Amino acid sequence: MSQSIPVSWSSVEANIPQTPVQVDSLSNYDLILLCQAGLRPERNAFAELLRRYQSHVDKVLYHLAPDWQDRADLAQEVWIRVYRNIKRLNDPVKFRGWLSRIATNLFYDELRKRKRNSSPLSLDAPRAVEDGDMDWEIAGDHPSPDEELTTREFYEQLQEAIADLPEVFRTTIVLREIEGMAYEDIAEITGVSLGTVKSRIARARSRLQSQLQQYLEG
Repeated sequence: MSQSIPVSWSSVEANIPQTPVQVDSLSNYDLILLCQAGLRPERNAFAELLRRYQSHVDKVLYHLAPDWQDRADLAQEVWIRVYRNIKRLNDPVKFRGWLSRIATNLFYDELRKRKRNSSPLSLDAPRAVEDGDMDWEIAGDHPSPDEELTTREFYEQLQEAIADLPEVFRTTIVLREIEGMAYEDIAEITGVSLGTVKSRIARARSRLQSQLQQYLEG
């Protein structure tokens, strides 16, 4: 799993008045309200918010871009965006989903800039299970050389299949299969209806299964 990505506080603060605030005992909800109260987020409250949620940002970015060497820079930019836009969050209870959406949107913004031809996702092999979900594990502690070759070929085909998915499908697959998020949370993050989320995930799974059928039946 990824290690925590250090975020420099100096790069997200902007000449904030040094007002002493006891933040350790505050709830996440109260921290967010405190950050929204002034002209700029209160320094200590924002620093505590960053401390509590930094690992979540790291996890989202790790699953989206495990092979990117500049994830620390992306994490930094996530918190800069949070600092600049936290007043726009209407419901502090939804902060975690809002934060995930910022991280996800930033990733895809960067992906479009780089015009990458291959998907940055690193997924285990999906296999269909009874409820329609995907099992992303490959069995076998000691695969044979033939099995290793088949696995490598599968990964290559999986990468291509995911890269071919429409962007919105890729996002929902990552949030569902990698982040393990509930459909309702994905709907909140992506800003679409619950029915749309379920439809996108179902269509993405169907497309992946169709393209990888020879491996899934093996």
